[in-house]
Amino acid sequence: MNHAAPPMLAEHHANQLLAALPVEELAHMLPALEQVQLDIGMVLSHPGDLIHSIYFPHDCLISLLGVAEGRMTLEVGLVGREGMLGTTVALGHETSQVRAIVQRAGNASRMDAVAFRAEFARNPSLQRMLYRYTDSLLAQAMQIAVCSRFHVLEARLARSLLITRDRLQSDKFHLTHEFLAHALGVRRVGVTKAASALQQQGLIIYSRGNIEIIDPDGLAAASCTCYQIVKEAGANAVASAFQ
Repeated sequence: MNHAAPPMLAEHHANQLLAALPVEELAHMLPALEQVQLDIGMVLSHPGDLIHSIYFPHDCLISLLGVAEGRMTLEVGLVGREGMLGTTVALGHETSQVRAIVQRAGNASRMDAVAFRAEFARNPSLQRMLYRYTDSLLAQAMQIAVCSRFHVLEARLARSLLITRDRLQSDKFHLTHEFLAHALGVRRVGVTKAASALQQQGLIIYSRGNIEIIDPDGLAAASCTCYQIVKEAGANAVASAFQ
């Protein structure tokens, strides 16, 4: 178990992956880490872009969108304080495979991709952690793909809202119809109908993009089993990294 982090490291401990590293290993990374503010709607990468920076969110949320034909999108992952953006750099890839968009503004630790690659090569603790986390991202993406093919939109929306709630640790957040349509790969009218159905059941309050989950258990019941699978995959990633 880690000892208390020195003050200079404490700001980076808001990210669970960085906090899971031994203090001496995080201290070695410190000169290459900087805290940055990410604004909502900021595009951190497009498919095919060179990856210049790695991001470890503190209190922001980053949506990973698969893109087809340059315009059709589907959310294949969500990165919050439990994870990082740029895992493929550790696997030897230099370009992004997704469109990464800031879904909720906040702070993150940023690291140059070249420096991260060098740190990954020398740091067994970071290697173990990243392999586990990458595995959880893959499991998440596969389950979302299955969910998008076989489950009704209302259940998929419930799953998406619950995952967002878990990442933010809050029952209140802001998601526009347009963003949810991009994330779920549907038209805005579909999101409107699904959100209205959940609201009529007394599970959420949704107005002008402001969402409040008022019955988490009921929303979980309205969701498909994919929610629990994705939730468990994310929860196990950090917990098992140093077993």
